[in-house]
Amino acid sequence: MTLSLRDHAVAVLLAPSPADKMALTLEAAAAWKAGGMTVGEAGPPARPARPERPPLMLPRDMPRRSVGGPQGRVALLHALAHIELNAIDLAWDLIARFGAVPFPTGFFDDWVQVAEDEAIHFRLLADRLADFGAAYGDLPAHDGLWQAAEVTAGDPLARLAVVPMVLEARGLDVTPATIARFEALGDGHSAALLQRIFDDEITHVASGRRWFQWLCIRDGLDPESVYQDRVRRFFRGVLKAPFNQEARGRAGLPASYYLPLADDSRGA
Repeated sequence: MTLSLRDHAVAVLLAPSPADKMALTLEAAAAWKAGGMTVGEAGPPARPARPERPPLMLPRDMPRRSVGGPQGRVALLHALAHIELNAIDLAWDLIARFGAVPFPTGFFDDWVQVAEDEAIHFRLLADRLADFGAAYGDLPAHDGLWQAAEVTAGDPLARLAVVPMVLEARGLDVTPATIARFEALGDGHSAALLQRIFDDEITHVASGRRWFQWLCIRDGLDPESVYQDRVRRFFRGVLKAPFNQEARGRAGLPASYYLPLADDSRGA
C-alpha cells in the first residue's frame, strides 16, 4: 500500500528515536518531491513519541546556560538540538493536523521542506555534540515548544501565528548574537552551523507568514489584526524587544505585526 503524505507525517510523529525521525523525514520528503503522493486523511497523535532521554522539565526549572568553555557550548548545542527535534515534529503535526484544510499543494511543499530542513539541522547539531564527546539526551530539556503546539491544536491560524511567526521569528532575533559568541571563542565550526540554521529559519518564518496570510485572505480577514489577536490569546509568553527587523523583513514579517505586542505583559 502506498503511504499518503499524512501517513508519513504520523509515522514520524510516532517514532520515538531521533535517528528514526530523521530517516523517516528524509524518506518522506524525497517521496513527496518525486510526485504522485496523495495528501491523505491520517490524523496526528495527541503527542509525538519521544526518547526516554532527555528528561523534560518546566522551562522555569531549566538551569541557566552560557557559551563559555566546552561544557557551556555543549549545553547550548544540546538546547538547540532539542529545539530542532521539536521542530521536526511541529512541521509534520501541521501537515497531519491541518491537512484536511483545502490548502494548495504549495502549502504541503513548504512544510515538507521545513521538516526536511529541521531534520538536517538536528543531524548537524548531533554531529557537533559528538565532536565534544556528548550526545542528545545527556542534559535535561524543556517541553515549552510542544505546549505551544497543544494550545493551538484546534486553530490553524493560531498555530501559524505562534509557532513560525513568534517562536521561530524569535530565533531570528537571538541567533546572530550566539553566532558572534561562538566566533569570539574561536569556534568557527559551530558558528557556521548556526548560520546555516539561521538562513533556513528565515524561509520557515516566511512559510508561516505566507500561509497565515493565505488563510486570512481566503476568509476575508485582516492578517495584521488576526495575528495580534491570536498571539494575545494563544501565546503564553511575551514578545521581547529588540527584534531583528532586517531578518524578519526578509521573511516577509512586517514590524507592524509584532511591534504593538512588544513586551506586552498579558499571559506572563
